[in-house]
Amino acid sequence: MQRIRGIVSATGTFGWWFYLFIRVSIRSALFPFFSVKIVGREHLDGSTPMIVAPTHRSNLDAPLLGAIPNWRPRSLAKESLFGNPVLGWIITALGSFPITRGAADREAMRTAEKLLDDGERVLVFPEGTRQSGPAIAELKDGTAYLAARTGATVVPIGLSGTEAAMPPGAKRPRRSVVTIVVGEPMAPPSNPDGGRVKREQLRTFTAELQQTLQALMDAAVEDASSR
Repeated sequence: MQRIRGIVSATGTFGWWFYLFIRVSIRSALFPFFSVKIVGREHLDGSTPMIVAPTHRSNLDAPLLGAIPNWRPRSLAKESLFGNPVLGWIITALGSFPITRGAADREAMRTAEKLLDDGERVLVFPEGTRQSGPAIAELKDGTAYLAARTGATVVPIGLSGTEAAMPPGAKRPRRSVVTIVVGEPMAPPSNPDGGRVKREQLRTFTAELQQTLQALMDAAVEDASSR
């Protein structure tokens, strides 16, 4: 519980000002460097709670997405990043909280649920870890489960150009054209008969989310290649 309280506070007022500084820096430096184009930006101004669900091809995805709106999204980050106290403070101030990769980290899910219940916006990569190429990897039901538990809308996002800009193993980004296509919010899965959402309803939502992410990524790829 102490871990959750500390993460939710996101390092207090100083952490908030640090986040604002980083957001302005990304907008003024990285957006022009990558010629970032954002389509559907207005969909990020919807009601809360909200799960922001983008494709994932690069470590640049979260920083670029986090700098788009005028609010600080919360995000899941692998637990090993928090081993260094300085790095841990920085990514916590930027809105991240740890999750154990390859394991059912119930505490991280409880933290995400609490944040959403408090009306926050949480960034979740439905594909899990970074993928490669234009095809969306098979999704698990984690995003659907979280949306069903909290009643949060899901905003799908397709990105193109971030993998070329900073592929796995790269130490620094290189110039690339980046397009970010924000889709319309998806209502959370629900049981029309009332009561608890069933597993098949979660699977149906997950399949719809995968199709939507593929369409958004295809649109992002097409736009980026035309510029």
